[in-house]
Amino acid sequence: MDTTAENFRFVAKTFLGLEDVLAEELEQIGAKNVEKQNRAVLFDGDTAMMYRANYHLRTAIAILKPIARFRAVNEDALYKEVGRINWSQYMSVDETLSVSAVTFSKTFKHSRYVSLKVKDAIVDQFRRRQDKRPDVNTQEPDLKIHVHITENQCDLLLDSSGDPLFKRGYRLATTKAPINEVLAAGMIKLSGWNMDCDFYDPMCGSGTILIEAAMLAHGIAPGTYRKKFGFESWKDFDADLFEAITEEQYETPDFKHQILGSDISPAAIKIAEQNIKEAFLSKKINVRPMNFFDLKPQSEHGFLITNPPYGERLQPDDLQVFYQKIGDKLKLEFTGFTSWIIGSNADVMKFIGLKPEKKIKLFNGPLECTFRKYSIFEGSLKDKKTPEAEL
Repeated sequence: MDTTAENFRFVAKTFLGLEDVLAEELEQIGAKNVEKQNRAVLFDGDTAMMYRANYHLRTAIAILKPIARFRAVNEDALYKEVGRINWSQYMSVDETLSVSAVTFSKTFKHSRYVSLKVKDAIVDQFRRRQDKRPDVNTQEPDLKIHVHITENQCDLLLDSSGDPLFKRGYRLATTKAPINEVLAAGMIKLSGWNMDCDFYDPMCGSGTILIEAAMLAHGIAPGTYRKKFGFESWKDFDADLFEAITEEQYETPDFKHQILGSDISPAAIKIAEQNIKEAFLSKKINVRPMNFFDLKPQSEHGFLITNPPYGERLQPDDLQVFYQKIGDKLKLEFTGFTSWIIGSNADVMKFIGLKPEKKIKLFNGPLECTFRKYSIFEGSLKDKKTPEAEL
């Protein structure tokens, strides 16, 4: 049976605050009935759209394919309903699986127990039918199964991505406080950078923001560097269809500007250079070791996005003075620039001394952050805001 033309209601998972940009991305690649939810976006599509979403979406963490929905009043009913599914159509007994669960239910209070119950139902079915059971592999399973329970409604979904999609494949090494690739791409999308000016990250660390900016500016799909997606292990994987998807072009900008990065740490720059080389972007990104406070922009206008030290994971000697100096630098040297800064310490960020034009709540790992926009014009120094202006 050819299932490539069959439509499904997929779930694209993302980080809090990136739902709008992910929905826009899905519409751009032709997904239908796009619906934003909390940390996720639903959409309709066929197998080709599932491949396309995995390969082309910059702000998705995973693409989940629904395979069953049912009601269960207790654990025994859950086990029975999972056992009704013919699991041999999704995997062989010699392949491995993993099961994860999320529960919002008075009946199913413990997600780990739900995962174990679903796993038992699957392996017991194989044991009854083939006198052998598949193994569990939590690190690199052939089939990743997600269980979502709201009260008594149970949804079973397959993770078509495998490893999370922020694992692009170009990052060989990281600095002390790296930013996630999906978050970096989302920040660039949220910033409104139209690729019509130079792009700067003056505290670039391992280079993730720069690489994501270059990929966007040069129309490089985020799946380009991936060695494997989860769906490539599925029994119905269509290699020819996927190859055709990888040749599609959705973004072909004519980028004529520079992408420039710097960092005070020579060791960080070496790491950034390694990652940039792995992404085949050495001719597209220029990085050098330099203190931000010594940096002179090479153009009168541009975009700056950066992830400075927070204090939770890095400890400058005096964060207040550090952020005051950031503000002074922007006002003195970056007039005509649009600058975006992400940080988790709202009290410290006030010492930048400029009232942010916009604030967006995001998460960098477990840290709740705000992504703040500062548009610096002539006269900003004369009209300097005090920290109290942000209160």
